[in-house]
Amino acid sequence: MNYLLSPSLLSADFTQLGRDIELCKKNGVKYLHVDVMDGVFVPNISIGIPVVKSIRKITPLVLDVHLMITEPERYIEAFSEAGSDIINIHYEACSDCAAALKKIRALGKKSAVTIKPKTDYNSILPLMELADMALVMSVEPGFGGQSFIESTLKNIEGLAEYRQKSGLGYDIEVDGGVYIDNVRRPLDAGANIIVAGSAVFGSADPAETIREFNAVLGEYEKRGN
Repeated sequence: MNYLLSPSLLSADFTQLGRDIELCKKNGVKYLHVDVMDGVFVPNISIGIPVVKSIRKITPLVLDVHLMITEPERYIEAFSEAGSDIINIHYEACSDCAAALKKIRALGKKSAVTIKPKTDYNSILPLMELADMALVMSVEPGFGGQSFIESTLKNIEGLAEYRQKSGLGYDIEVDGGVYIDNVRRPLDAGANIIVAGSAVFGSADPAETIREFNAVLGEYEKRGN
């Protein structure tokens, strides 16, 4: 299993986005987390389809696009065409998550289903045969810089246990409040992809912070393999 860092561009410097993306690439990052917010499903508005398309033009890195929007199925094709590699849809925002996940895969993209902190992981177990990744929110979606919610570890643990029992090979991603000093908590619970925004781009030395994250992730990858 691959253990990867997915820096969240929500916390990057939007006046120097190309620079920050290149910094990630030079320091061994393979995924970039792209938060899309509509101001309805979450109380904030962020980037949309044109920005994803622009990012695609300047980097070969995997674009891990997190749709924090109502009825995300309306925009799956558009985000696919814009260059998304992974399309995350929220369980709470879909009228038919199974159909949406099937559509994502039919377009040749990796599918992911996301749950908010108060949503029980059992809600999405019937969907995991259709998903390449489960994203566990460890903060309330909508804003960066929040503290990690410890109770969300049970969702990670439950998804990890089900992955083992079912024989499915989906990734488990965790997003929110993860820093170097607490990253082992979600990793020990079973996560293998870590989203970090403020922890990376808000640090004094983002390149060094990325290297520190990758060193820890490398330990877990060796242990797992």
